[in-house]
Amino acid sequence: MQIVTDDDLLRQKYPAKSHVRRVVEYLRNNDEDGLKQQSLDSSLLYLEGTPTKMNEDGDQAAPFRQRRCFYYMTGVALPDCRFVYDVKADKSTLFIPPVDEDDVIWSGMPLSSEESLEQYDVDEVLTTDQLKDFLSKHSSSTILAIDKQVSPDTTFSSTATINTTHLRTAIDECRVIKDDHEIAMIRRANHVSGLAHRDVFRAVKTAKNERELEAIFVARCMREGCRQQAYESILASGTDASTLHYVRNNKDINAGTLNLLIDAGGEYNCYAADITRTFPINGRFTKESKEIYNLVLRMQTECYSMIKAGVLWEDVHARAHKVAIDGLLQLGILHNGTASEIFHARTSTKFFPHGLGHMLGMDTHDTGGHANYSDPDPMFRYLRIRGKLPAGAVVTNEPGVYLCRFILEPALKDETHKKYINKEVLERYWQVGGVRIEDDVLVTKEGYENLTDVPKTVEEMEAIMS
Repeated sequence: MQIVTDDDLLRQKYPAKSHVRRVVEYLRNNDEDGLKQQSLDSSLLYLEGTPTKMNEDGDQAAPFRQRRCFYYMTGVALPDCRFVYDVKADKSTLFIPPVDEDDVIWSGMPLSSEESLEQYDVDEVLTTDQLKDFLSKHSSSTILAIDKQVSPDTTFSSTATINTTHLRTAIDECRVIKDDHEIAMIRRANHVSGLAHRDVFRAVKTAKNERELEAIFVARCMREGCRQQAYESILASGTDASTLHYVRNNKDINAGTLNLLIDAGGEYNCYAADITRTFPINGRFTKESKEIYNLVLRMQTECYSMIKAGVLWEDVHARAHKVAIDGLLQLGILHNGTASEIFHARTSTKFFPHGLGHMLGMDTHDTGGHANYSDPDPMFRYLRIRGKLPAGAVVTNEPGVYLCRFILEPALKDETHKKYINKEVLERYWQVGGVRIEDDVLVTKEGYENLTDVPKTVEEMEAIMS
């Protein structure tokens, strides 16, 4: 039996047609809102890619980022494109901009229709000036489009039925379970990002400012084929690591600053990596830093033991909190109560305020998690995944413990929490700032595959920095 490698997969076309068919199948099987079988069979799916946008008060185009729904259905990362799929004919048509002679002078020749047909998994390629006539021939069709993503210049037949209710949900739900090609792209993004993380490990001792380390990370990603970052990198030194999404990345790294938290990931062909490591700037953890670090690593390890298809994510998240409580009791930061009492008081949310993880794919916080940000329970309010994990989903496993004055100082005055927090012991840990450890994880029927290969034990990180 021939083994298909990631390199083999990535040499193939992005499997857009199979994604389109998956979306249609979802629409067939999820008809609660009244999209009838008959109207679906006569439907066109219509999507528009990201249009070219100019910077305000300037003549330069803003950075381009393809709409993720459009990329999922086409694999096309070009601006100003349109896409139509005829459900009954099982035919996909990509519309690309026609050649603009003025633009060619400045930007060179764009892909031709023939080149686009060769590169993308579509059945036909036309130009956008042919779209109006194309749509006019489907006067009896139902047009499924995405709300607020239809340009004013798009003209459908006056007798066509326009439905902007169903398509976005169908695509978002189908994106949850990744196919082999998508997994290969996330694995590649992880590999490249892992190389960049190692470069930062090696450079941190001599870096003078956080921005130097960000530059090192981005440069390695670009050299290895990830030209875009999946999100704005976080390089937080010292106590700024207690800020969950610190993005200033401009502070000097002074003598005596203990640790650096780096949360950064490259993007490979629109698919993201999302990796966090926390490590000592001078190459050796202090006693307090090592204690908090090993606690977070234990939180992550115990969560790994639960991850598999069908597990309730709320249970995994709750387990992380219970491990955190046990560890903070052992360190003396928490006291005057049992682990159960502290858990039910939700005092651990003052040290671990975010959710354990999120869906990952084309977006860093990918679709299909069904978060409930209005949940009155602070333990679950910021949990970005609710319910059972399906096989084929990619999630992050990213527990943390944070010594954040903004959160903990009010808690030390709160009647519910102050009795459980030992202020005197806490004083020894403020300079640790925060520790987060994050991997990207493919959920399988039997368990999981960790897609992230970056050192994370104390011994591994201290060795690479020595």
